[in-house]
Amino acid sequence: MGEHKNIRLKLARVQKDLSQEQLAEAVGVTRQTIGLIEAGNYNPTIRLCIAICRVLGTTLNDIFWEEEE
Repeated sequence: MGEHKNIRLKLARVQKDLSQEQLAEAVGVTRQTIGLIEAGNYNPTIRLCIAICRVLGTTLNDIFWEEEE
């Protein structure tokens, strides 16, 4: 998994001026979970993906959809 860092998640989080800890608290997970998702080392559930997108004001496509090459 680790080959796909989620840069879009990190950028969206920073644009909202949220720390990993603040985002984690808002969606009910640990800061480590957010860090692992951003690092590409954790595959979040669809429920968690939706919660993250709601907090960040984005869509699943914006943050989690991987473009085919």
